[in-house]
Amino acid sequence: MSEVPASVHVPDEELDLRGVICPYNFVKTKLKLESMAPGKLLLVHLDDGDPIRNVPRSVSDDGHDVVSQERADQSYRVMIRKRLEE
Repeated sequence: MSEVPASVHVPDEELDLRGVICPYNFVKTKLKLESMAPGKLLLVHLDDGDPIRNVPRSVSDDGHDVVSQERADQSYRVMIRKRLEE
């Protein structure tokens, strides 16, 4: 994972999952990524705790690239690049 702030990248899609509990936030992130073209960027807003611990790890395990992860007020902004191959 790079240390480039999410604000440097312009997301192709955005998903606000603040207030969504596990595992629904991962499921919603996965479904959104499935609808996107390979290489596109998705910005996901996640709560502290289980969401920020689990979602980046899970999308990484699925082969996607977590480009950046930064704190934003009471939540986190996670930039994910969809894997290039299905």
